[in-house]
Amino acid sequence: MAHHKSAKKRIRQIAKRRLENRYHGKTTRNLIRVLRATTDKVEAGKQLPLVLSKIDKLAKRGNIHKNKAANLKSKVTKRVNALA
Repeated sequence: MAHHKSAKKRIRQIAKRRLENRYHGKTTRNLIRVLRATTDKVEAGKQLPLVLSKIDKLAKRGNIHKNKAANLKSKVTKRVNALA
């Protein structure tokens, strides 16, 4: 257990940051899931910029690696472009 005030504060900060990171990651995964399930090209086109923005923000925050972000964006964009 932590004995110093600074160590206790770090524990509090880490817990708060972990919750925020989990929220952003889960929200982005849900958006990607909804976008992949969409069959309408117009609707998918409207959702795409939001999803790409969320993926970029995850990479910027360091929640996911920048290469993983690039791969996700590529796959999602290809999926939307393939819709008829």
